[in-house]
Amino acid sequence: MTTVALALAAGALFGLLAVAARWALGRGADPEAGAAVTALVGAVIAVAIAAVAGQLDSISLSELWPYVVIGIAAPGVAQVLFVHAVRAAGPSRTAIVIGTAPVLSAIIAIWALGERPHFALGIGTALIVFGGFALAWERARPADFRAFGLVLALTCAALFATRDNLLRAIADENAPPVLLASAVSLAAAAVTVLLYVAFRQRASAPQLFTSAFLPFLPAGVALGLAYASLLAAFDDGEVTLVAPLNATQSLWAIGLAALIIGRRVDAIGRRLVLAGLLVVAGSALVAAFR
Repeated sequence: MTTVALALAAGALFGLLAVAARWALGRGADPEAGAAVTALVGAVIAVAIAAVAGQLDSISLSELWPYVVIGIAAPGVAQVLFVHAVRAAGPSRTAIVIGTAPVLSAIIAIWALGERPHFALGIGTALIVFGGFALAWERARPADFRAFGLVLALTCAALFATRDNLLRAIADENAPPVLLASAVSLAAAAVTVLLYVAFRQRASAPQLFTSAFLPFLPAGVALGLAYASLLAAFDDGEVTLVAPLNATQSLWAIGLAALIIGRRVDAIGRRLVLAGLLVVAGSALVAAFR
């Protein structure tokens, strides 16, 4: 029961992350400074949770450096792309496209790790393709919708899929505790995004960061709690149970977007909901049979 609750919480929190980012952008916060705030707050929460769990005593640089490298790419670089994707395409559409990550992860594993294809991958991919058609044939979209946001979201999905496979490749009985690994990855992501914003914005970076802090604080809290919930769920339960439940994040994003920022603002219609259902079904099917 705990595993189910944690996995569902992770899906809901990842969905909330997209909506919270859109809410913050609607208040004029700079997207890249917001990405830095999100990563920093998420890292602080992850470190705090690892400390409460007593896992910070297990720090070993030889075991943790792979998680630093992984964190730089995802959620580091991915966090910047993610916020820009939400600004361009909206939270619901961004979450739906990122929901394809399990299928991309399976494809990468077949190519890079030698995993064998299975029937669920074919069916799941077909469902996601149909979901893509439903998304492409929408009649109504947000007034400020820009298609390149979907490209950014797909890039995020590819980064998350690559991260998942790297984590699978390095996982063994000597791996560090999951909450510690999460804290290290998020800390590496925070440093990466902060350095990027400092280099790109230069003199205006402190002001932009300060202005973005409060609007993006909820997104950072959602990120930190989402990672902790997901990894705790994986540590406590089977992947075949946790991954499909976490895949519901696209539907959570649609529902929360309708509730928090409004159906009309995010142009949530039947085809968008259908696209979300198909992508979640396809991703959950692939994740359940991996």
